[in-house]
Amino acid sequence: MARLSDADVHEFVHGICFKTGPPGRVGVESEWLVLDPRRPREAVPLDRLAAVVAEAGPLPAGSAITYEPGGQLELSSLPQDGPAAAHAAMTADLDHVESRLRTAGLRLRGAGLDPHRSPKRQLTLPRYLAMERYFDGGWPSGRTMMCCTASLQVCLDIGATPADAERRWRLVHRLGPLLVAAFANSPTWRDRPTGWRSTRWAIWAAMDSSRTRPVPAGDPVEAWTRYVLDARLMTIRRDDLPWLSDPGLRFGEWLRAGDPRRPTLDDLEYHLTTLFPPVRPRGWLELRMIDALPQRWWPVPVAVAAALVDHPKASEAAFAATDELWHGAEPGPEAWLAAARDALTDPGIATAVRDCFAAAAAALPDQGAAELVPLVDAYRERYVERGRCPADDGPGDQPSGGAT
Repeated sequence: MARLSDADVHEFVHGICFKTGPPGRVGVESEWLVLDPRRPREAVPLDRLAAVVAEAGPLPAGSAITYEPGGQLELSSLPQDGPAAAHAAMTADLDHVESRLRTAGLRLRGAGLDPHRSPKRQLTLPRYLAMERYFDGGWPSGRTMMCCTASLQVCLDIGATPADAERRWRLVHRLGPLLVAAFANSPTWRDRPTGWRSTRWAIWAAMDSSRTRPVPAGDPVEAWTRYVLDARLMTIRRDDLPWLSDPGLRFGEWLRAGDPRRPTLDDLEYHLTTLFPPVRPRGWLELRMIDALPQRWWPVPVAVAAALVDHPKASEAAFAATDELWHGAEPGPEAWLAAARDALTDPGIATAVRDCFAAAAAALPDQGAAELVPLVDAYRERYVERGRCPADDGPGDQPSGGAT
């Protein structure tokens, strides 16, 4: 490709980001805060954590292990056939890692935000140095996002056809605020209540909106192409020099200016990894809005999201619930903020979440995931039916128990 153009970006988005195919696969990306119970307010040194995890050897279900800048541990599963298989695979890998961590005196904490520690970046890769410099230029919450937050990401297929992809795209954006609210689990920051049930979402919302706001409604390929072109450049990578942080251009402007050098397809692919909307298309739909949860509960958003998006009757119920909540419109910024702040104390959100949980529980047996229904129902009884979420349990000081 001699020179990247807007048309090339559109072609990449259409052919790669929204590549269609038979739906049904489910992936999980689970991030965890790690602590030493003897020193719970101190960051676990990353070299210590990485050494312990390496000693655990290959994971039985093949999840990839990576680390976030503050030393958060992330397990990313292989795509699985349905929510039950995704649950089984991630459970096996989490159990394997956690057993080794416990032997070494470390624990996993399932929470969207570390309630005690201040940001401390431990990774020194050029990507994170550039990211830190970029956010320091105007979004001080960026360091907290990088080093102190953790999420549970659910990955679902794009869809069988372009029409199916558009339907699923609309649905996951309508469900997004409901998932924020139902699983909000970050009420405390620096030892103080914040007034938000998902402070993690509030931190993301306070950052560069060109790369974190929800993608606007409309044709998904057109909307994501415009989002990519309009997002600010975080950095321009250079082989022999420090990376150029915050060059003051949007990606589309760089395409047209060609300065300090012309962007390549590799630059486009890298730029896409620096965009963090709540739903990110990567050849699959990556749902990024869910706070990390204690180990007992992490399978619940995986089961609920997969059922509501993949099962026809559950999808109809989810569309109906969100139509009633937002009167047929797409949820705007205030809907997302209300979900993070008020969660299920908002009567309208609470009603829609109850309807969606009921539809998901009814659909799971058809997806070969009947064994997940008791756990979904237990979560529904403990939280959803009472207008509560995990944030209402408190700051989550205690490390999580064994995986379920």
